[in-house]
Amino acid sequence: MSGEEVNPKAYPLADPTLSTKILNLVQQAANYQQLKKGANEATKALNRGLAEFIVMAADAEPLEILLHLPLLCEDKNVPYVFVRSKQALGRACGVSRPVISASVTINEGSQLKPQITAIQREIEKLLV
Repeated sequence: MSGEEVNPKAYPLADPTLSTKILNLVQQAANYQQLKKGANEATKALNRGLAEFIVMAADAEPLEILLHLPLLCEDKNVPYVFVRSKQALGRACGVSRPVISASVTINEGSQLKPQITAIQREIEKLLV
């Protein structure tokens, strides 16, 4: 992990262990077509009530382009979390470009449901 300072507005920030879990889940969600990539898609998923949780990159430049998402998440009662790297988030999303934000979407019969619930709980602990 790089030792660069993370923008203090990027709260809550997942620690490396949780980041790994989140990125693994994002990767699986991509395989199950349960992933929306990018701030616009994440915003739409939230507005449509489809988001299980939102992952944002703390190194997005400028971070302000993402900061409407936490507000929206709080409105909709959706857990959200920052990971350090947009590069890593992009890789987890299965694209070669950096991704500054992603939404794992709801799918009732999904095999990912238990993992999604576990991650939501871990994110909620950070927000206390």
